[in-house]
Amino acid sequence: MNVKAERASATRESILTTAERLFAEHGVQVVSNRHISEAAGQGNNAAVNYHFGTKTDLVRAIVRKHSERVERLRAEVAEAIDGPGELRDWVACLIRPTTTYLRELGSPTWFARFTAQVLTDPALRAIIAEESMASPALAKVVAGLNRSLSVLPPDVRAERGDMARQLMIHMTAERERALAEDTPTPRATWDDAGTGLIDAVTGLLLAPVTA
Repeated sequence: MNVKAERASATRESILTTAERLFAEHGVQVVSNRHISEAAGQGNNAAVNYHFGTKTDLVRAIVRKHSERVERLRAEVAEAIDGPGELRDWVACLIRPTTTYLRELGSPTWFARFTAQVLTDPALRAIIAEESMASPALAKVVAGLNRSLSVLPPDVRAERGDMARQLMIHMTAERERALAEDTPTPRATWDDAGTGLIDAVTGLLLAPVTA
């Protein structure tokens, strides 16, 4: 790689990291591409547009920056399941890859809060859904969950899936925020936090259904 290409690669990485942090801390819509360029130390205020295009393209690039490693971890966890697996095994496949990845990133991280911000934006949440649907490992996990929950009525299963998703997204974001602000957390490590989430989501999915 020549010097010009190396400089361009370093600029892109700086913009990605800065944008992820600003989006996580302030929300996607209130942060402009110009603001990101300035915060990333770029003299050219159009640097984001030059390297990534629209804000939607930038968000997609941030998602893809993280998704490859998360999906590799998910594939490893899913592959380790013996036979049809229990419900808790499949729930772990949803949660453990993210908490493991957040541990691997070290501190500080912004990925969990960035994800929460994107998923609360109607115009952008489809990006994460599109990236997730391309994952063979996630398709395998969803099939395992559906088999384990076949006794639930379809509408209840869908409702609890939405509840579980909110719990996973916002609990990881809240823990990440607490770590960034150096405030106490219920669990000492990301691995412990993952275990607590797996317990909670499994319990939620198995809760009695009122007729």
